[in-house]
Amino acid sequence: MTDDLRLRPVGEDDLLEFFAHQLDPEANRIAAFGAPDPTDRRAFAAHWVRILTDPQIVARTVTVDGTVVGHVLAFPVGDRTEVSYWIDRARWGRGYATRALAALLREVPRRPLYARAATDNVASLAVLRRCGFVVRGTDRGYAPGRGHVVDEYVLELPG
Repeated sequence: MTDDLRLRPVGEDDLLEFFAHQLDPEANRIAAFGAPDPTDRRAFAAHWVRILTDPQIVARTVTVDGTVVGHVLAFPVGDRTEVSYWIDRARWGRGYATRALAALLREVPRRPLYARAATDNVASLAVLRRCGFVVRGTDRGYAPGRGHVVDEYVLELPG
C-alpha cells in the first residue's frame, strides 16, 4: 500500500470527525455496540472526556495521508485490557482497520489483550484474526446499534 497510515494522539479537532463517523446508521448496525444514541452530542462529548482524561486508556487517531479516517483504543475492563477501533465507513475495505490495530498493538506491549465483536461482523472478525486474535468464548449483550441483544465473540491476543 502506498498511502501513509499513521497513529497520533487524539486532538480536539479529531472529535468532530469521530462524531460524524458515528452518525452513519449502517456503520452503527454493523458495529452493533456503539453509542445508545449516536446523535447525542453531549453523551459523545462526555464519553470522549472520560477517554482522554483516563491515563490507563491509549487513544489514537488514525490518519491516512493526513486525513482523519478513524480511531483505535486500548482500555481497561476489570483486570483486562481490551482494544477497539472505528474506521469511517467510506474508507472500509482498504486495510486501514487492520493496519491501525497492528500499529496500536506495537504501541501497547501488554499481553494478553482482548477484543469483542458481534458474531456476524465478518469484517471486524477478519481484522482481529489478521492481527493474531483468536476466539476464546462467546457472550451476549444488548447492541444499541441494532436495538436488541446479539451474540458476540470474545477474542484474545495471547502473550
